[in-house]
Amino acid sequence: MPKSKAQVKSARQDVLKKERNRIQKSKIKSVMKRALKASTEEEKKKIVSEGYKIIDKAASKNVIKKNKAANKKSQLAKLVKKS
Repeated sequence: MPKSKAQVKSARQDVLKKERNRIQKSKIKSVMKRALKASTEEEKKKIVSEGYKIIDKAASKNVIKKNKAANKKSQLAKLVKKS
C-alpha cells in the first residue's frame, strides 16, 4: 500500500497510463486484423497508411519500442501484400 501522498498519486497515474497503453496496443492489433480482410487496392493503401500512423504514434509515446514498431510496420506491409 502506498504510504505517502506522492505514492498515492503515482499509483493513480499508473492506472491511467496502463489504460492508455492498452488502448494503443489494441488499435495496433485491430489494424493488423483489418489488413487481412482488405480486398481492394485503395482500401489496402488506406489501411497501411493508417496503420503506420498508429504504430509510429505508439512508438513516439513509448507504448512500444522503436524496433518493435519497425517490426510491426514490416509485418503489416507483408499482410497487405499477401492478402
